[in-house]
Amino acid sequence: MDAITSREELDAWRIKYLGKKSAILAILKGLGSLPVEERKVAGAGANSLKNELEALLKEKEASLAGGQAGQDKAPGAVDITLPGKPVDLGHIHPITQVLYELGEIFTSMGFEVVEGPEVEWDYYNFEALNIPKEHPARDSMQTFWVDAPPAEDGREMLLRTHTSPMQIRVMEKQKPPLRIVVPGRVFRYEATDATHLHMFHQIEGLAIDKGITMADLKGSLYEFSRRFFGPDRRVRFRCDFFPFVEPGVEMAVECAVCHGSGCRLCSQSGWIEILGAGMVHPRVLEAGGIDPEEYSGFAFGMGIERIPLLRYGIDDIRLFYSNDLRFLRQF
Repeated sequence: MDAITSREELDAWRIKYLGKKSAILAILKGLGSLPVEERKVAGAGANSLKNELEALLKEKEASLAGGQAGQDKAPGAVDITLPGKPVDLGHIHPITQVLYELGEIFTSMGFEVVEGPEVEWDYYNFEALNIPKEHPARDSMQTFWVDAPPAEDGREMLLRTHTSPMQIRVMEKQKPPLRIVVPGRVFRYEATDATHLHMFHQIEGLAIDKGITMADLKGSLYEFSRRFFGPDRRVRFRCDFFPFVEPGVEMAVECAVCHGSGCRLCSQSGWIEILGAGMVHPRVLEAGGIDPEEYSGFAFGMGIERIPLLRYGIDDIRLFYSNDLRFLRQF
């Protein structure tokens, strides 16, 4: 056995001493022709010898396997004795995590999550939202227009500048009461800096029913802020103008970097605006086929990227899309 140095030699030894034509097997088969007393002695000795040979075979197999583990393998062979290569596991992007969390917050408050097209008609993106052609509000939404023939009614295509077009689309298909939130990507042709991108995410909210007031709007947004940022984070409402609401407000949250003292992220103001909101304009209700004399509602829209900036104290929005794993692995 000590002279055996390869698997082929060991296999030949096994066939010779433990195979079907081996001497040990011949002895065991011939036990029936022996007298009873001799059969017991011969059988016990033969079985003991067979067990010893099988033990030697297993020991030699283990020895050969260990001795060859570090040797070169044939091309294409797999060495199962080597440790496996670690596989990097990914996880959900921080922006998607925030979208999921916001969806959970608003659905628990009775809102339904709906989605809409990123390539939109200018009618839904502007005109039905009380932003007709030549309206100065269009200047604040520099637009990527799609090079495609206009529709028969003159409508043109663009990359949506906000998720608000789904307000009209939902109102055309459903009647009040309505409570929806619309997450998705939006596009604006503007300069990129620490708080602005040409592509970013928004979530739009809309609630329409009888007797809805500004108090319902403020209560819903305060509850969102409390759940997402915590009860100690200060929130500010100020009057603002948006063509599709009247009256309109902006909501700002205390800067997480400077805690209100002023820094580069908040433009030294101590606050970062995260959303615009207000009571749905009567003309928008009419464009959606809803009687403004019978129903009222509120709407809001916020940029998703600014929300984790405020929560975690991130000082540059561009980090979310730089593909730097050192940054992304923190979330």
